[in-house]
Amino acid sequence: MPYSASPRGTFAAALLACLFAPQLAMPGAAQAAPITRLVVAFPAGGPADSLARAISRQLETELKQTVVIDNRPGANGAIAAGFVAKAPTDGSVLFLTSAGAIVINPALYANLPYNPQKDLAPISMVVNTPEVLVVKPDAPAATAAAFVKQAQQAGKPPSLASTGVGSMPHMAIELFKAATSVNFLHVAYKGAAPAITDTLGGQVDAFFGDASGLMPFITSKRLKPIGVAAPKRLSFLPGVPTLTELGIKNVEASNWYGMMAPAGVPSAVVERVNEALRRTLATPEVRKSLDQLGLVPAPGSAADFASIIRTDSAKWARVIKDQNIHGE
Repeated sequence: MPYSASPRGTFAAALLACLFAPQLAMPGAAQAAPITRLVVAFPAGGPADSLARAISRQLETELKQTVVIDNRPGANGAIAAGFVAKAPTDGSVLFLTSAGAIVINPALYANLPYNPQKDLAPISMVVNTPEVLVVKPDAPAATAAAFVKQAQQAGKPPSLASTGVGSMPHMAIELFKAATSVNFLHVAYKGAAPAITDTLGGQVDAFFGDASGLMPFITSKRLKPIGVAAPKRLSFLPGVPTLTELGIKNVEASNWYGMMAPAGVPSAVVERVNEALRRTLATPEVRKSLDQLGLVPAPGSAADFASIIRTDSAKWARVIKDQNIHGE
């Protein structure tokens, strides 16, 4: 939950001192651990929040700081990104963001309260959660290729659910439509929960969703995965073929999550958090938690993450332009 703080300037100075000053406390004197606010762009209980909670305890150990999770949902991550863009640059505020806020929103919306290239500093990618195409367990299609064949023979195109216009599942649908030449009906929901509910109820024919949000329904056999929009099979879904294997080319979409900070954060902070995050993601306990959540650890350098952001920004801007997608 968010915590209250003293005026911004005093607070920033105090945190900077805590982060980098030598530990000179007198023997026996109690020192309060410095606090890092980890801003999450989605509500409590969702995949992003689950990721934050899966890594926060170990991250506290690695940073020797208290990590407080601050959920700021809304506008495909824009609310949280706008907040972080204006936060202190001392390392006291970090941002756990999905791809949408960084590489999709700028191509969809003209008046964002932030510029991800100028206002936010990459620290590291954290995980990947590829998009998975799922249907009801009793659906006749056993694979995405069979689903496409049925769609081509149907009188009207099947409906595909996403978690909203501009979401990564929506991007996967657009790539899927282009690759199959089937004009699937896109049904945009406000989040995964209603999309899953209507897929289970048969109101929509299929759902492209983040693997992390779908795993509980897949493991309980309430949803059937029929294709993965990833370059290779997923370790936690080894029996599910990739779309490429099924002959559906150029449909790769992964809703990665990454760690960022306000632009202007000292390079020492970036390096320190990057190293702490790498160690966190390497621990067996965290890896087990991420595997159960359907998340693939993907740490790298800040420069690597910056390169991914540039590449993905160009990729999704082209898709948005080519498919004439407009933000809501």
